Amino acid sequence: MITPPSGPQPRRSDPVTRRVGFTLIELLVVIAIIAILASMLLPALAKAKAKAQGIMCMNNGKQLSLAWRLYAEENNDWLMAAQDGFEAAANGKRSNWCSGWINFSSDRVNWDITNDIARSPLWLYTGKSAAIYKCPADLAMVRNNQGLSVPRIRSISMSQVFGWGEWLDGSAGGRSQRVWYTYEKLSGIFGPSKTWVFVDEHPDSINDAAFANQCTRADTPGAQIIDFPANYHNGACGFAFSDGHSEIHRWVGGKIRNAKIYFGRGGTLALNVPAGDSWKDVMWMMENSTVRR
Repeated sequence: MITPPSGPQPRRSDPVTRRVGFTLIELLVVIAIIAILASMLLPALAKAKAKAQGIMCMNNGKQLSLAWRLYAEENNDWLMAAQDGFEAAANGKRSNWCSGWINFSSDRVNWDITNDIARSPLWLYTGKSAAIYKCPADLAMVRNNQGLSVPRIRSISMSQVFGWGEWLDGSAGGRSQRVWYTYEKLSGIFGPSKTWVFVDEHPDSINDAAFANQCTRADTPGAQIIDFPANYHNGACGFAFSDGHSEIHRWVGGKIRNAKIYFGRGGTLALNVPAGDSWKDVMWMMENSTVRR
């Protein structure tokens, strides 16, 4: 039997300890991979958000057009007008769907729903829903009477076909233009599914609640853009039609599709300008606005 030696024994070598964690280079590689993935995903997420906002916008337009139709059906076929002055012109049978001239000032018309929108007969037919009067992608802000920054209340305009129609044949036509039909009764509309009523207007173009587009020469490269439609939804815009349906229309030309949005700061959007490469877009609006007499 072997007796273990007494006294201090030599220590055995410790096993090699496994390294835990990343080196700096490995950490940088992981960060770079995350950055690449993010750069690939963020544009897709942005487009998905714009698409979701487009769906909400389309729903808003549908609610407005159905309310507009319901008003006419309950008022002997008389339509809400796109501009002031029809109370007298139609012996009180037509009212402006929304008065007021909005801008980026602190005027009450820009932030107080009771100033104009809630005074319209259409307000009751929309269920008193303020949200449907503004596209969710419109980020226009103004200062209220307390100096607080608040969202501007409206981005929707109505086709001038349901107003005086003075721009349909160009400004020279004025209220006396007789080249293109304007409509005062629901039953008088030619092709309701091809006649839009409401549109999301560009935030630097919108002023009164009527949208002007010139139909004369709209089917030629000499077309004019009077008011600019919006381009929030990946270069597209919401339209609601007189038969009650709504859609998102994608712009073809860059003049409209890429029109810069200033929100009243650092620049202005010129109106009544040559359509340039967007003349086919102006033609589409003409083809879906009205017909020649």
